Amino acid sequence: MRSYTFHPPADARPGEPHGLERAVLVPDGFSWTAFVFGALWFLYHRLWIAALVVIAGLAAALVAGWLLGLAPGAITVVLLLLHLLIGLEASSLRRWTLQRSGRPARDAFLAANATEAEMKALARWLDPDRTPPVPVAPPGATARAAGPIVGLYPFGEGGR
Repeated sequence: MRSYTFHPPADARPGEPHGLERAVLVPDGFSWTAFVFGALWFLYHRLWIAALVVIAGLAAALVAGWLLGLAPGAITVVLLLLHLLIGLEASSLRRWTLQRSGRPARDAFLAANATEAEMKALARWLDPDRTPPVPVAPPGATARAAGPIVGLYPFGEGGR
């Protein structure tokens, strides 16, 4: 079983089918396609900044290995380890990018494959009674003190 996270658009409401059409399911775990294709995987998923970082990181590792005088086999091992890291972190970077663009994970599923995850997402999304509530920030979470804060005491000292 693999876990999947469900990322609908910010304006989508449970029970509305058009919100489900634009939703994204992100599988958790190691991504073999990201491991094999590296930056191309990020470009395919429209993760432009992550693709540039991957390309720059791989190029920097290649140049650093060459400048340090490493053998070609050692440079290959370093690049292989970097691709392993890419495969491990690709889905997390995709989830992080979706969250930053206003599409946080609203649900998670355990499914044997992507088709089963889509069916579970469909069943939960179209049945508002089974859909988990949208998390709401506490009322005071965005409030800021008007004056400067010294230490851990944001309150005014008053008169002494």
